[in-house]
Amino acid sequence: MMIQTIKTTPYSDQKPGTSGLRKRVTVFKQPHYIENFLQAIFDSLDGIAGQTLVIGGDGRYYNDVVIQTAIRMAAANGFGKVMVGQNGLLSTPAASHVIRHYKAFGGLVLSASHNPGGPDGDFGIKYNIGKGGPAPEAITEAVYERSKVIERYKTIDAPDVALQQIGTQMSGDMVVEVIDPVTDYAALMETLFDFEAIAKLFASGFTMTFDAMNAITGPYAHAILEDRLGAPKGTVKNGTPLPDFGKGHPDPNLVYCKDMFDLLMTPEGPDFGAASDGDGDRNLIIGKNRFVTPSDSLALLAANAHLAPGYRDGIVGIARSMPTSAAADRVAEKLGIEMHETPTGWKFFGNLLDAGRVTICGEESAGTGSDHVREKDGLWAVLLWLNIIAVRQQSVDQIVREHWASYGRNYYTRHDYEEVDAAIAGTLVDDLRAQLPGLVGQNFGEDLQVAYADDFKYHDPVDGSTSAKQGIRIGFTDGSRIVLRLSGTGTVGATLRLYLERYEAADGRHDLDTQVALGPLIALSERLAGIQQRTGRDEPSVIT
Repeated sequence: MMIQTIKTTPYSDQKPGTSGLRKRVTVFKQPHYIENFLQAIFDSLDGIAGQTLVIGGDGRYYNDVVIQTAIRMAAANGFGKVMVGQNGLLSTPAASHVIRHYKAFGGLVLSASHNPGGPDGDFGIKYNIGKGGPAPEAITEAVYERSKVIERYKTIDAPDVALQQIGTQMSGDMVVEVIDPVTDYAALMETLFDFEAIAKLFASGFTMTFDAMNAITGPYAHAILEDRLGAPKGTVKNGTPLPDFGKGHPDPNLVYCKDMFDLLMTPEGPDFGAASDGDGDRNLIIGKNRFVTPSDSLALLAANAHLAPGYRDGIVGIARSMPTSAAADRVAEKLGIEMHETPTGWKFFGNLLDAGRVTICGEESAGTGSDHVREKDGLWAVLLWLNIIAVRQQSVDQIVREHWASYGRNYYTRHDYEEVDAAIAGTLVDDLRAQLPGLVGQNFGEDLQVAYADDFKYHDPVDGSTSAKQGIRIGFTDGSRIVLRLSGTGTVGATLRLYLERYEAADGRHDLDTQVALGPLIALSERLAGIQQRTGRDEPSVIT
């Protein structure tokens, strides 16, 4: 095997964000851009000689090209084996499971998650460690530092691997095993959930629609929901992964899944609706006449997890990202288990999961998962919901209402302002941060007295590390909150995310319109931060 060493010059913009490096496809297509970043990853890892690397992605445009590049570079850098999904496909949770199941050294996940694809769309690369989760900040920082000074990358002169052909091939001296992307993941799901009970649910006439959004979960949903569980053919919509996601936006929210929402609000609609995103780690849950917010879904799944075989002994703890509502906190308190509040980003759950401190984790951005993998898992959440419905023999609406009657309701919304000028967004956040010391104790109206105002700092209870400036929090004595943070998942400009939350007790009113219930907080947030005034936006880009 002849290793080629190619001279290159560094790029200054290869700093990984919340979930790896995400940019427009046109950025990744710059000369040596991909090679530089991959080499920076390999140079930042110790002990890769002879090890196994997992590679897969969501099938978006440019995946096929990058996978072939990554295989040749893995061979040149000393890996002994690469495992890659057929046609380059692996959902993010499936990639995590393959890494863990086969005890691989790590993996490359090629995706920009819920962002659009195609030649003018987005692309992304992240490295996952041997435990299956996203690389911790120590590694991503090392990758970034290396990318700023890189002067060469290594590859081999070898033909492309036949990614459509399951089985073993060679790339230089390195073994390449092309695997079915669904088999191992489906087998794992069967150990966690009562497939027999769910199959009986479908056999009884229960109806469902699942929108795979022309993204990665299509093959998984066809195989599990239709083939194994007996849901009627056609239950899975948009089930073929396409490089441009059918020119759609593979983000499972009420904007891009409005047709599903509208259908579920009619008498003719199915009993249950769900969707997942580009790489399969997010989920949308809608019952007939009941949309379930991601924050409520996390709380409900945690409260009912014991109904599924994989969690019959109960859960040891729950973790949520800081902007996620406190609905799950009330479940943890009632169960007498640990509750952890972390920064946004699934990597922060990794230590807690590995230490056995938590079982179920979730983020308000439609991501939930458990200790079965080290990523959030969209289809897992859908299957757990189906398991709960099958056992309780109740509708989604009934399950949600009974939960609120027991725990109370956290009215909650997120307002996204996308592609905001980065300088304006940064100044806005800095100015609000400067106000924080003077806010504590202030009264805004009859019921809004500020109890705390800070910039969230997380102290990891497992490794002792600290992550600062993770989002501005303004909390009130009645449990209400205003949270503002800059998102790290966009590719153009800045995304401002505003989170608003108000608690209504178990015996309170649970049927108010969410935006009406949160009206005073929405008005106060504009008074304090001036998002619309500063950005010139009349309304958020997306409201969830």
